[in-house]
Amino acid sequence: MIRRILKNINAFKKTLLEVEKPVLVLLAIYFVQGVINNLGHPVTPALVTSTGIPDYMFGFFFATMSLGLVVGGPIWGILGDTYKKEVFVLVGLLIYSAGQVLFGFVDDMYWKIVFRFMSGFGVSAAITLLLSHLIGLSSDKTRAKNIAKSAALMGLGSSVGYLLGGELNVSPFFQDLLRTDLYQNIFLIQAVLNTLLAFGLFFILRSQAKYIKVEETQSDHPKAIGRSIRHLDDLSVNLILFLFAILLVSIGAINISKYLEVYFNSLGYRPDFIGRYVFLTGVVAIFTGIFIVPFVLKLKRDFKVMILAQALSAIIIFVMFRLPNLLLMLYTVFMLYVVLKAIFAPLEQNYISKHAKNGRYGTMMGIRQAFFSIGMVIGPVIGGFLYDINPLLVFDFSALMFLLGFFLLLFLEKRVKRELGDIKVNS
Repeated sequence: MIRRILKNINAFKKTLLEVEKPVLVLLAIYFVQGVINNLGHPVTPALVTSTGIPDYMFGFFFATMSLGLVVGGPIWGILGDTYKKEVFVLVGLLIYSAGQVLFGFVDDMYWKIVFRFMSGFGVSAAITLLLSHLIGLSSDKTRAKNIAKSAALMGLGSSVGYLLGGELNVSPFFQDLLRTDLYQNIFLIQAVLNTLLAFGLFFILRSQAKYIKVEETQSDHPKAIGRSIRHLDDLSVNLILFLFAILLVSIGAINISKYLEVYFNSLGYRPDFIGRYVFLTGVVAIFTGIFIVPFVLKLKRDFKVMILAQALSAIIIFVMFRLPNLLLMLYTVFMLYVVLKAIFAPLEQNYISKHAKNGRYGTMMGIRQAFFSIGMVIGPVIGGFLYDINPLLVFDFSALMFLLGFFLLLFLEKRVKRELGDIKVNS
């Protein structure tokens, strides 16, 4: 067993050395972005409670941020395909920084909703355009692996961000130095770091433009935007069905992610506990991305794995919250769900990227982000009402969404097989 683990570690080191320098830099950025973007998350439930805002509004705040992602994803994607990506990443992240500070310091419930939308709209620029940039840097052979690495590093960074955000809030040293016992100051620290990242990304992306492996379609002419919008007509029925499956999966996944935090908060767990737990899930996710996802890709059965992942996720989430000793289940059974989620993400992104024409990766990833974010809007809104009735209903609803995603993917696989005859669905 030890020999096998050492062999996998050596294989990973070899793979890392084979990664081209621009891709390696971008993967490091994914980690840093994950850290910074998640500093405020472990204190958000406590911030909402401290201002006297009802718990169910937590779902609305997240939903409005996701609505910003829905609106922003396609817009930034099209703009990035028609002009310089680094400009829009910079602008988007500056908007995100402003939205985070305003959300933290304003107590009015309705203004908080506005600033959540502002944050979502801004950060969608980086989410969409960094992914399209990574795809542009990758060859057909390395694309899926690079996407898997980016997802794993973003997941680990997110977990580190949760851990740091929680520790900043309770650490006596930082409480004295930066008054991090005040929740809004965590958001201020996040905004400052994010602004530094925005300017760093501007220069990094500009310097990497020459390494893009596909023919870019950027143009200063406004008609280029119109051509990108017309590219949306190229979406096939099969791809649209797949995107709806992603929507269902995102509804289930986001409710689990966000209402588990609210549930922890209602049970009296402090932000530092939430941060440590999410950090552990991130470690599991990156282990999956490094050691399991490459093995899955070698199977050449991506679609079947995605179908199986949703079936198992539905079963795990439905059963787990009915078992005794929930905390033990969260540290054992729930980690299998984390593994399945970490496998599914790069597979679905790779599948979608194969439907993009050269130079239109930003547009396609923007469409994908929009569908994913629609789920992130619908999920928390429905989840808020369900949580108010009974927290268990939120997780049952998530299991139902995974089950519906399973059936839609199964239907799509059979549809593609009918169209292609005896050709296997390997993507």
